[in-house]
Amino acid sequence: MNKKKLAQKVILNKGGIAKTSDFILEGIKNYEVAALCKKGVIERIRRGLYQLPQNVTVTDEQIIKKILPQGIVCVESALFHYGYSDFSPREWSIAVPRTASRTVKRVQEIPLKAYFIQKNFFNLGKTTDDFNGVFLSVYDRERTICDCFKYRTKLDNEIFNKAVNTYATDDNKNLANLSKYAKEMNLYTKVMNVMEVLLNG
Repeated sequence: MNKKKLAQKVILNKGGIAKTSDFILEGIKNYEVAALCKKGVIERIRRGLYQLPQNVTVTDEQIIKKILPQGIVCVESALFHYGYSDFSPREWSIAVPRTASRTVKRVQEIPLKAYFIQKNFFNLGKTTDDFNGVFLSVYDRERTICDCFKYRTKLDNEIFNKAVNTYATDDNKNLANLSKYAKEMNLYTKVMNVMEVLLNG
């Protein structure tokens, strides 16, 4: 199989987006990838990511799914997703295991704010949801609120206050889960003191 067909096959096999390392594994060298781009056989989307030219522009969500499959949308990005924040984040807040620090350092395709989470809390409250047609892992509402308390010093006061106030009035809230997560994360007193005032005020 010639390099042109092989490169196209690699992209198709990888679901429409291939990394430089995917080509190298199939015996296509870096300079050959560059040459195929120049000829218009493949198209560079962002640094180290390629698609077939006829594809529509790849979104941040597709890139996250591709390069950080273990990542979980969290904190600021999750708040915006649930409508608990009016501020569209300039960078994606993604929770990753502490063991993934090297992977995260190499991510240059999207603006990223990494939260390194210890193993015993990593999957707590993990769910999936639709982000512009792409299903990504995201922490549920309750875990996101607990994270607001955990990272209180990193959050703008306005964002924190809007988040907890909006959650208190959200028909989709699950106070049993909020209590459970807060206990597991050693945040119970902090979370409940604030939520009791908001819920009973």
